[in-house]
Amino acid sequence: MKIRQSVGAPRTRPGSVAGDKGFSYARIRSWLRRHAIQAVIPYRADQHPEDGRHRFDKKTYRKRCTIEQCNGWLKECRRLGTRFEKLAVNFLAMIHLAFIERYLRILFSDRA
Repeated sequence: MKIRQSVGAPRTRPGSVAGDKGFSYARIRSWLRRHAIQAVIPYRADQHPEDGRHRFDKKTYRKRCTIEQCNGWLKECRRLGTRFEKLAVNFLAMIHLAFIERYLRILFSDRA
């Protein structure tokens, strides 16, 4: 979905947002609904959908696992987890180096 701006190219919104049960609040769901974004958030045990049906796109939610694993792996890199680099340029360079190290480790491992 395109969002007009006074200057520059129009911004875009995501088609859906995946979150865990910690994001299952009516305020978040209504904000996403107002902005035409699909909420892929499971309901908590103490909640029930308004219409009684439980609509939840499991296929889309499973894609979230890849992002969570990547974030978890990046947090294991101590330099990135504690943000030793104060400048954004240096921090981004360290992220690039961490991914290069990860790719090389996978490329030259015995399991590959």
